[in-house]
Amino acid sequence: MIYWQLFISFFQVGLLSVGGGYAAIPLIQAQVVEGRHWLTLQEFTDILTISQMTPGPLAVNTSTFVGIRIAGVPGAVVATIGCILPGVTLSLLLYAFFQRHSASLYAAEVLRGLKAASVGLIMGAAATILMLTFFGTSVFGEVSEVEWPAVILCGLCFFVLRKWKVSPILMLAAAGLAGVLLYGLG
Repeated sequence: MIYWQLFISFFQVGLLSVGGGYAAIPLIQAQVVEGRHWLTLQEFTDILTISQMTPGPLAVNTSTFVGIRIAGVPGAVVATIGCILPGVTLSLLLYAFFQRHSASLYAAEVLRGLKAASVGLIMGAAATILMLTFFGTSVFGEVSEVEWPAVILCGLCFFVLRKWKVSPILMLAAAGLAGVLLYGLG
């Protein structure tokens, strides 16, 4: 039963996450934290952080880590297949459609609309990440206190990246070390 729930949950995420991995973050959160209550918000944030640091698409990495957390390796396989199956299927169908209708003005306008929607979804995901990091919640009305060390660290990283063009990988490592020093390991 849990495997079917994982598959369906991540199939929905894969089907509805137009715009890529960052656009999928609110959808995954709605499924695993708010809908199914498989993870707490803090556990979800931790998995999301790990998913961003590992190679591969964010939504796929997140589905894999959630699957492992919920039902071990078989859960990871089922959740990952559920996440990628809609994208692969839709990509193949859309490719065939747009190859046949490449000169169509309507097809070009549909693509322009999808691009605009993708930007909005990515901005929403960025707002969710910032809210979780700086305020410990993803709901604007539930902000109780500001996590000042996180705000200062983010600002400092942004400044260093823009001013000196430091490698993002080096910045991630430095920020991780700073996080350990500021917050500890647990």
